[in-house]
Amino acid sequence: MAHNCIDGFSYPRGWMRRSALAIGTILAVGALSLPRPAFAETLAQTLADAYEHSGLLDQNRALLRAADEDVAQAVSQLRPIINWSADIRRDFGLRRVNGVTRGVSDTDFVTGISLDLLLYDFGLTQFQIAAAKESVLATRQTLRSVEQLVLLRAVAAYVDVRRNGELVTVRQSNLGLLREELRAAQDRFEVGEVTRTDVALAEAAVASAQAGLAGARGDLTQSIEEFRAAVGRKPGNLQPPGALPRLSGDIEGAKSIAVRKHPDIIEARFEVASAELTVKAAEAAMKPTVSLFGTIGTTNEIGRGDFDRTGTFGLSIDGPIYQGGLLSSAVRQAMAQRDALRGNLHEVRHEVMQDVGNAYAVLLAARASLTAGREEVRAARVAFNGLREEAQLGARTTLDVLDSEQDLLDAQANAIDAESDLFIAAYAVLETIGELTAEDLRLNVQIYDPEGYYDLVKRAPVPSSKQGQKLDRVLKALGRDREQ
Repeated sequence: MAHNCIDGFSYPRGWMRRSALAIGTILAVGALSLPRPAFAETLAQTLADAYEHSGLLDQNRALLRAADEDVAQAVSQLRPIINWSADIRRDFGLRRVNGVTRGVSDTDFVTGISLDLLLYDFGLTQFQIAAAKESVLATRQTLRSVEQLVLLRAVAAYVDVRRNGELVTVRQSNLGLLREELRAAQDRFEVGEVTRTDVALAEAAVASAQAGLAGARGDLTQSIEEFRAAVGRKPGNLQPPGALPRLSGDIEGAKSIAVRKHPDIIEARFEVASAELTVKAAEAAMKPTVSLFGTIGTTNEIGRGDFDRTGTFGLSIDGPIYQGGLLSSAVRQAMAQRDALRGNLHEVRHEVMQDVGNAYAVLLAARASLTAGREEVRAARVAFNGLREEAQLGARTTLDVLDSEQDLLDAQANAIDAESDLFIAAYAVLETIGELTAEDLRLNVQIYDPEGYYDLVKRAPVPSSKQGQKLDRVLKALGRDREQ
């Protein structure tokens, strides 16, 4: 499992800290300068749209359907194998009988049907079917894991737009205050209360604020593009997400839940089970098989009316004697792959538990940071207002006021980031536990049923059967959905 290490913490898959954004404004200031769509949009709506429009989910659903077909193909090995053949054959040559040589030529039309049916193979095919079923279950967990990453990315994109919008608003407010300071400095310079240096300092602060505002607007534009990529459309008028999601107990309780529910761990378990069955199948491949066979055919001589009708029916038993060590090597290879997957299960379990611990550490740090950040904003605002009044009385310099204004700006930005970190950390905890799915979040979407397609194909239906016709309708519907 991939991780990002930032600020000393290991963040779970797909979690980019710079995409952790504010859940609400901490300043009651005006609307954003960039145009925003009119309709109000909630986080739940964003997640629902991301779930329904994700190409990554479509890709992995198709991969799951491909894994379902592995079961059907394994099942087909227990069915009769019936083939037909037809050919036209021209025979020619010379024949000498009693000293007389004459030409021989015949044109025959040959048709036939052959049948083969596996009767017994010491469980080889059954082991292959069972292994394919375990692989299907593992692939379903891969789909769940991808679903969590899609939704976590949508959460980050949603909060990112709000965060950068808040920062644009804060910087607009800051620029307005600095322009007022510049005008005040110019007025005081005109009456000789301050020097040209004070005016220059104010002008430099205004220029810096303008550059910062331009950068914040650029960040907002980029976050909107990320929203488009994650959700499939541009953002609406994003509403505050509201309360943090409910988490399952403390850190140790969350680890216990993750061991039981996280898709990566469940997937690794199914992969081990499939590998163990593959070992048994490789061992069974070294034993004989019993099959039923039969053929019927006809040969017609074109132009003469002569014909032959033939048929064959019987049992065959065959098995390997020596194949250069191929079969025993296949058994050893299957054992090695099984052992590797057992080791992977051990590692995945520890990594998931570590992810839970890291996510909770970030969550607790974000809570503390938010509390401190709000206090910092309060204190910085009191200090700025006081310094501004003192400067008007001549007790403080312009530089003092500008420094205080910068401190207030920094405090406001830090508070926005802290609120962002807290919100993203809460959803990251859900992802590390395995509870960040459309079903767990109760999104207003049609939940994808991974068993639906499997139930249609698991018995390997043919197109002419009732089940096959139903499957054909499902495939056509899937094709129409992809075209939309």
